[in-house]
Amino acid sequence: MTIYSQISSNKTKTWLIVVLFVAFITTIIFVYGKATGYGLSYAGIALVISGIISFGSYYYSDKMILGMSKAKQISKNDNPLLFRTVENLCIAEGLPMPRVYIIEDSAPNAFATGRDPKHAVVCVTTGILEKLSKTELEGVIAHELSHVRNYDIRLMSIVVILVGLVALLADFFMRSLWYGGRRDRGGRNSAQGIFLIIGIILAILSPLIATLIRLAVSRKREFLADASGVLITRYPEGLASALEKIGKDKEPLEVANNATAHLYISNPFKDKISGNWFASLFNTHPPIEERIKILRSM
Repeated sequence: MTIYSQISSNKTKTWLIVVLFVAFITTIIFVYGKATGYGLSYAGIALVISGIISFGSYYYSDKMILGMSKAKQISKNDNPLLFRTVENLCIAEGLPMPRVYIIEDSAPNAFATGRDPKHAVVCVTTGILEKLSKTELEGVIAHELSHVRNYDIRLMSIVVILVGLVALLADFFMRSLWYGGRRDRGGRNSAQGIFLIIGIILAILSPLIATLIRLAVSRKREFLADASGVLITRYPEGLASALEKIGKDKEPLEVANNATAHLYISNPFKDKISGNWFASLFNTHPPIEERIKILRSM
């Protein structure tokens, strides 16, 4: 498998998932509308509410994430090796220089955030600086810069809006049942009764399905960032070796939480990584062994 085929495959799979997600939401709206007789009216309200919430998080999420992570911004004098590594890779890729942050934590990990390349942040832990070699660090930074270049934060913001929309639609639908919904003049007919049953089932299952789709998109973007990062460094072994070291380190990242876990290069909850098939659907990251295998096959 070549780097280019891996990048193309992951881009295609990501957008296929997003298209299926939109089709899923369209189906939900159709069923809810048929079941209640309200049509598209409450779908529009749900979209506006989720859009307003997500708009605020889109523009201020980086500040909130950095605050929750207790990250501190550095200059070139604070850590010349890290700063020059980021700087050199940005020059090579033609990216604006992001702000560079460090988290005081011995667990090796890193993440990138920011709504676009001009407002990007690259953050690493002190553990990664202590435990990785120069080429391994380059692999990690290239991976994070790929998230920035591929607009992964923007994509995940859109996906989060869609997940929020699904949850609000389900909530509106269940609440509307208490008020009876709009009925046809002759009362609720058999077709509407069938849609009502389907709607209740979807209202229960749709938030879970939406969350699984969000996690699937997140995992695909990790694969894409791995391949795109290799395209920057032209050295797959650097990132593969870094992931190997990070995977073997069993120390969890203390400042991580469920809201920020998906951002990191590796799952920060070392003791919560699920191995069986069903539980792995709820993982924020693909198995690190699979990522290493793909990198070493390039």
